[in-house]
Amino acid sequence: MFHFPNVEWTGLQAEALGIPRLLIHTRGLKEDELEELKSALRNLTKAGIDGVVSGAIASDYQRTRLDSVCEELGLRSFAPLWHKDQEQLVREQVDAGFEVIVTACSALGLTEDWLGRRLDQASVDELVKLRGRYGLNVAFEGGEAETFVLDGPMFSGRLEVTRMSKHWFHDSGYLEFEGLRLVPDKSRCR
Repeated sequence: MFHFPNVEWTGLQAEALGIPRLLIHTRGLKEDELEELKSALRNLTKAGIDGVVSGAIASDYQRTRLDSVCEELGLRSFAPLWHKDQEQLVREQVDAGFEVIVTACSALGLTEDWLGRRLDQASVDELVKLRGRYGLNVAFEGGEAETFVLDGPMFSGRLEVTRMSKHWFHDSGYLEFEGLRLVPDKSRCR
């Protein structure tokens, strides 16, 4: 249910956004991860949060589980991308200036050369073709791939990958960042 490739680098994303980050450690066991999430959110309610925003687009599994935890804790659950057209959503993100890199692949059609690839309109066109051939979800909502945002319109600078390595195992793999830095852009600083 949780994103894991390169999650340790999300602190730089939070810094670029000017927001705090809480990293929840989980063993990733199906039912245990919900209890771990619930415990972390319970602690945050004491600090004053009253809701959770998720990036769920179509996964009933993720949405219902998160909604259930939030309801139990008296939190609002907000999924602004819920049931948006996934191809249109990815295209709009590219057009809006989000720089997104593919960090894991685990579906037919996504070969090793997708690791480290930045999403642009041409790559979205390729994903649409792969959807037609393999049933791939263009927004990777079914776990076909994982991504990492290096830059966006609300970032105070862009993240630059200084070192990375690819790990490929027959038909799936992931990209490991070994070095990443925030390059501030004074013209965008708040």
